[in-house]
Amino acid sequence: MILEVKDIHKSFGETEVLHGVSFQVKSGKALGLLGRNGAGKTTTIRILMDVFHANSGELLLDGARFVPREHRIGYLPEERGLYPKRTVMDQMIFLGTLRGMGTKEAKQSAKRWLRRLEVEEYAPRKLETLSKGNQQKVQLASTLVHNPEIVILDEPFSGLDPVNSQILKDVINELIAEDRLVIFSSHQMSYVEEFCDHIAIIDKGNVTLSGELKEIKREYGRNRLVLAAEGISPAEIKERAKQVLNGLAVVSEEKREFLILELAEGANRRQVLERLAASDISVERFGSYEPSLNDIFVEKVGEEA
Repeated sequence: MILEVKDIHKSFGETEVLHGVSFQVKSGKALGLLGRNGAGKTTTIRILMDVFHANSGELLLDGARFVPREHRIGYLPEERGLYPKRTVMDQMIFLGTLRGMGTKEAKQSAKRWLRRLEVEEYAPRKLETLSKGNQQKVQLASTLVHNPEIVILDEPFSGLDPVNSQILKDVINELIAEDRLVIFSSHQMSYVEEFCDHIAIIDKGNVTLSGELKEIKREYGRNRLVLAAEGISPAEIKERAKQVLNGLAVVSEEKREFLILELAEGANRRQVLERLAASDISVERFGSYEPSLNDIFVEKVGEEA
């Protein structure tokens, strides 16, 4: 499946909050939907869920008009939406039947997902008696109870310790491997890099960057090099590198353990390495620079996630 979001505009009153949002996501290839708080991510998701209606633009699934109610969609919101005073099993069965399942089928599926997420023992307990992390796992189980073909996860790792995070990682990888269409929204960029082949960054209602993550990283790293010297801090090597590499490269950024160099027009990596080799700088690390997703995010929207 290919889900396309094409030129979506959305206004509340006289205020337009989405200004032509466009991106696409393919089944078996998770999309990371990123942005600062208030950027328009949740509004976009709610349009996909048919909670809000766009003022203009279109949603397409495999080239045809996408009608959300005709598809099984699992949505894990950032804010918990389950009933704290109902038992885990009762509300999972209830949610499964709301999504078209029979009671017996919903119960079997609930047991399977609770077991998969290692919270089966809490099935007869009220949700409010569980820890924050176990509530999050129950909420994910509820998201998946009806076997959705489209899965939208908003900050799914909230409240999880490293062990439970690994369980959730495994589940998300399984969903992707099963060729489901997965949209993943998080401020934790390391998770986005781990799961997502494609990203779309929304800033102030506009998509400022979208595409294949590997290609985006390659483009952002073009003409940039990493340099670290043995026994010398980046701050100490900075001035020496400026003198040695004058005309070939400039120091564009100083990290805790290395410098990022940007090649001058017409210069190449081999020339820089030769200049360094002829200097008194004892090179410990030298090579192409691959930016992290957090680096790219900061450059595009001006704030760390």
